[in-house]
Amino acid sequence: MYRVLSRIEEAVAGEVSSASTPSAFPPASLVVSVPGPRRMSGPGPRDPPRFAVTRAGADATLKLTGAWTTQNLTAAVAAPERAVPSDAVRVRVDISGLTALDTAGAWLVTRTLRHLRKAGHAVELVGSGAAAASLIETVARSDVPVPPPPPPDNPLVAIVVRIGRASVFIAREARDLINFLGLTVIVLGRLGLRPWRLRFTALVSHMERAGLNALPIVGLIAFLIGVVLAYQGADQLARFGAQIFTVNLVGIGVLREMGILLTAIMVAGRSGSAFTAQIGTMAVNEEIDAMRTIGLDPMEVLVAPRVIALVLVMPLLTFYADLMGLLGGAVMATAVLDISFVRFARQLSEAVTMWSFWVGIIKAPLFGFIIAMIGCYEGLKVARNAESVGRQTTRAVVEAVFLVIVLDALFSILFSVLGI
Repeated sequence: MYRVLSRIEEAVAGEVSSASTPSAFPPASLVVSVPGPRRMSGPGPRDPPRFAVTRAGADATLKLTGAWTTQNLTAAVAAPERAVPSDAVRVRVDISGLTALDTAGAWLVTRTLRHLRKAGHAVELVGSGAAAASLIETVARSDVPVPPPPPPDNPLVAIVVRIGRASVFIAREARDLINFLGLTVIVLGRLGLRPWRLRFTALVSHMERAGLNALPIVGLIAFLIGVVLAYQGADQLARFGAQIFTVNLVGIGVLREMGILLTAIMVAGRSGSAFTAQIGTMAVNEEIDAMRTIGLDPMEVLVAPRVIALVLVMPLLTFYADLMGLLGGAVMATAVLDISFVRFARQLSEAVTMWSFWVGIIKAPLFGFIIAMIGCYEGLKVARNAESVGRQTTRAVVEAVFLVIVLDALFSILFSVLGI
């Protein structure tokens, strides 16, 4: 069976390559070359397609018989025009003997007629009934040459074009995000003036999902980061006999940077992506359009509760991450450096100040606002297909993490300038 299949593909490929332009009739070309051998033993007409050529002087007759259908076409009838003598002046293609004809067979008949005319023969199609003639005519109208593919661009030009398109896309994305930021601020301000419009049930639900349910993973990550900081710091400070300053390293690192940064990244990957997927799925199901139809503002119903929820729970999650990070550092210091918890707490109180704690807490609400806003923004941009949901969800996580790190760097510069 596979040998027959290969012969069909070779025959059709040879005929197509001999033409000046390829044929743009994919259904027929695929039907002839692929499904036929696989369905030879299946149900359907069993009358195999045949052709025969008779010669009478300068005239020749190409008679097609049998069932010229997808199930029966084989390599044996892939190019019947080759059997016609090249010196024949007139060629009559007689299809009166066909017992069945479908689109694939009609395409093969049409191609045969075209190749015979290109070879210089005067071709006449005879013996076709009304249905067969209509099918062949329809296939002939659809069998148009496709334009040649455009020449490949210069690699350097292609790189420049890609960079330009990416730059334009980023600029438009930044513009739209700033517009959405303004719209979000307006909606929050409107809710501040009319707080009874805020959906408190949705707010509490999102606080539970984004805050309370995130405690295990946030605590575990922060604890492990505290362990890693203590172990790596102790290993380096041991060269100078200053292992006790491992406490300073863990305290300042966790309170000022690692606690809030890891919490923001975890929330962006967990809650930000969930916001995009939820709102995006609603867009696919046309639920957002239904909200607008009945007079509900999606910004108030969907965006505002999520943004406020993350703004409220991010400082709490950061505080919890700070505690777990310090606990991890204390456990590692006790296990490796033989520093008791009491001594760790005493050294920690001498190493850090209240500002070390507040630096991380101050950044938390802004990071929560950014994560929630981007998650909702990308969710509202979802098109009505599943692929768009996945694409926008990925984009929401990447953009949120990127902006969080950029803002964290700007805060670090700001606090350094202020001497905090």
